[in-house]
Amino acid sequence: MMSRSYTNLLDLASGNFPAMGQPRERKRLPRVMTVPGVISELDDDVANSVASDVPSSVVQDRIIIVGNQLPVKAKRRPDNKGWSFSWDEDSLLLQLKDGLPEEMEVLYVGSLGADIDLSEQDDVSQVLLDRFKCVPAFLPPDILSKYYHGFCKQYLWPLFHYMLPISGNHGGRFDRSLWEAYVAANKIFSQRVIEVINPEDDYVWIHDYHLMVLPTFLRRRFNRLRMGFFLHSPFPSSEIYRTLPVREEILRALLNSDLIGFHTFDYARHFLSCCSRMLGLEYQSKRGYIGLEYYGRTVGIKIMPVGIHMGQIQSVLKLADKDWRVGELKQQFEGKTILLGVDDMDIFKGINLKLLAMEQLLKQHPKWQGRAILVQITNPARGRGRDLEEVQAEIQESCRRINDTFRLPGYEPVIFIDRPVSLSERSAYFTIAECVVVAAVRDGMNLTPYEYIVCRQGVSGSESSSESSDPKKSMLVISEFIGCSPSLSGAIRVNPWNIEATAEAMNEAISMADSEKQLRHEKHYRYVSTHDVAYWSRSFYQDMERTCKDHFRRRCWGIGLSFGFRVVALDPNFKKLNIDQIESAYIKSKNRAILLDYDGTVMPQTTINKTPNQEVISIINTLCSDVKNTVFVVSGRGRDSLGTWFAPCQKLGIAAEHGYFMRWSVDEDWENCGQSNDFGWIQIAEPVMKLYTEATDGSSIEKKESGLVWHHRDADPGFGAAQAKELLDHLESVLANEPVAVKSGQCIVEVKPQGISKGSVAEKIFTSMAESGRQADFVLCIGDDRSDEDMFESIDNAIASDILTSSKSVFACTVGQKPSKAKYYLDDTSDVINMLQALAEASDPSPSP
Repeated sequence: MMSRSYTNLLDLASGNFPAMGQPRERKRLPRVMTVPGVISELDDDVANSVASDVPSSVVQDRIIIVGNQLPVKAKRRPDNKGWSFSWDEDSLLLQLKDGLPEEMEVLYVGSLGADIDLSEQDDVSQVLLDRFKCVPAFLPPDILSKYYHGFCKQYLWPLFHYMLPISGNHGGRFDRSLWEAYVAANKIFSQRVIEVINPEDDYVWIHDYHLMVLPTFLRRRFNRLRMGFFLHSPFPSSEIYRTLPVREEILRALLNSDLIGFHTFDYARHFLSCCSRMLGLEYQSKRGYIGLEYYGRTVGIKIMPVGIHMGQIQSVLKLADKDWRVGELKQQFEGKTILLGVDDMDIFKGINLKLLAMEQLLKQHPKWQGRAILVQITNPARGRGRDLEEVQAEIQESCRRINDTFRLPGYEPVIFIDRPVSLSERSAYFTIAECVVVAAVRDGMNLTPYEYIVCRQGVSGSESSSESSDPKKSMLVISEFIGCSPSLSGAIRVNPWNIEATAEAMNEAISMADSEKQLRHEKHYRYVSTHDVAYWSRSFYQDMERTCKDHFRRRCWGIGLSFGFRVVALDPNFKKLNIDQIESAYIKSKNRAILLDYDGTVMPQTTINKTPNQEVISIINTLCSDVKNTVFVVSGRGRDSLGTWFAPCQKLGIAAEHGYFMRWSVDEDWENCGQSNDFGWIQIAEPVMKLYTEATDGSSIEKKESGLVWHHRDADPGFGAAQAKELLDHLESVLANEPVAVKSGQCIVEVKPQGISKGSVAEKIFTSMAESGRQADFVLCIGDDRSDEDMFESIDNAIASDILTSSKSVFACTVGQKPSKAKYYLDDTSDVINMLQALAEASDPSPSP
């Protein structure tokens, strides 16, 4: 059943946006396309995938940077005729070019921070493409408002900063029309990318939470597109994120990227936890890289905090007007100790908490009255709403109260600057500040401390650095809830909600000995100067190259509707089992070995009643009645259950408990294949398992005749996996001298006698057939989990040792599209039953002459 969160998304994906106007058809920009095929195909909104195996005719390194806003400033001309454009030097999207290869061409796709009339959009697009290599995405006003001010700012931004819509008046309830506008806007961005992309040569790098579903739109069109995504905001814990009604759609959309970047390990950990709890995906760490296996593709996870543009700040530090402003500020604040705050006007920046801490500092440490000043620079708000208005009112009231209480002639403890401040003026304030205080309650990164450190270092040659021979020093009091906090180990970290502790930290910072301030400053400057924006973008690009290196070697195709769409990527030698092909080989063969796993192969894993139905019994009986066939069910289940279930199948061979017990037909006795009958180790292993069962809600112990299995499928996914790892280590330790093997599997930890595996069962069957003069010339082996990989491996070994004649009629098949030693796959148990039914119909049940 399709969840309600998919409502109307099939319409959305095909371009039908209910309750909002369609964007006007515009003249298309010229494309740069070298893939084989008809260019006009790309004008259709149908998700036809351009996935040619033919390399492009022109190879040129190029990257398309996609962000909500282009790194361009637009200004109406004085005569009101046309527009003038200039680069936005403060834009991260522009600054990251410094870390990309010099020869790489960079194209930008994004919206403009200006309202361009419909009649001017084509001309503006051409100018931006020709002069700035920018491709603007023009969003209709109704979509723009709901997309940006609605879904992005009223829902995603608060949620990602841990603010839940507790009531209709606090944050607002989920409005599906805002989600539809978000999808519609992302689709418009995708159309602009598609117009200029060369899918087999270009990289695409998407930025931030505004465009989280864009990867799906692009992946639908270009299966092998090399695509990265970087989230510049926090990613919340799974307990917060799971409240989002479209949580799975966004996760699956992000997983259509090849590389997903986060500022900190905490943000990445939360994302991975969401993937585990909501999608059942587990990550793996290999040689320092984290990856998620997603339908045969490895989605890389990148953890790298962004840095500042060193060149831009150092050039500002050399400006004469900055030096003049520094002199003016030093004169204004002579004899005073300056604490500085620089924040956006935002409900999460904790500005009022900082003011309350300043008030507490002056109360607790009267020596600072008349000496310590908090200069708070507040940039204009980007969002809007009642919550923001309330915060602004609180800040104004706190400033008034503190100044009224502690004001002295020529002294005001709080100077509140509520206007845009240029980088030059900001640098002047940084230069004279003894300490910078960041009290944000949640912030994705926050580069203010980085800028402060560089400004305090100064540059040789500027007047403000005339005391360059003096040791440099700086101090930071920063919230532990901001992204840059882990990188600044010399800062004093605080919980901004703890006003008293923050006040004490501010006192400690400005009272600290100069020698300690110098050491902390030197440590911070070394980090900030080497981990700049170029270092960050270079590292991300290199990881994107590494993650995408196998794209054109693998077979790819898209499956799924709407945001359930994903690309399946498989090795070229890994194919879906063709029924006609196997049926043809089956008919031609004389001695056949058919080995079938049970759970997950002929019986769905999700079925509670595991008894085989009459269809399965009938098919297996038909296969067994053909004298050319040797048919075995090879399972980890106990012999009693399997023997009872398959009692009607007189000629069926059964290998129970992974081959510890084995019989060739109902008429024969069970054979014990274990190397030892000493089960004293159970007395050691069972108490250990019981300890973990009592401590892990939802876990259980399964007792078999030959071993013990600890199950944690019904436990909390994260805790169950952690407990399984601990249990595995514990059992390996206490059973080190026992003749047993301890193995982990899909939600299990198993202890069984050594030498017992499904691989040894397969080897025994093949050897027995060869010794009786019936060497198998047809082998079908099907399984779905890790234990079945032993069977697939034993087939290769049997071919190498001539126990099997040839690999031409050998069909090792796994259930589900996933990495495997098998060369074939079937999608699910119904595919397996259909294939077995076809073989049964091709069988000859008559006795041999």
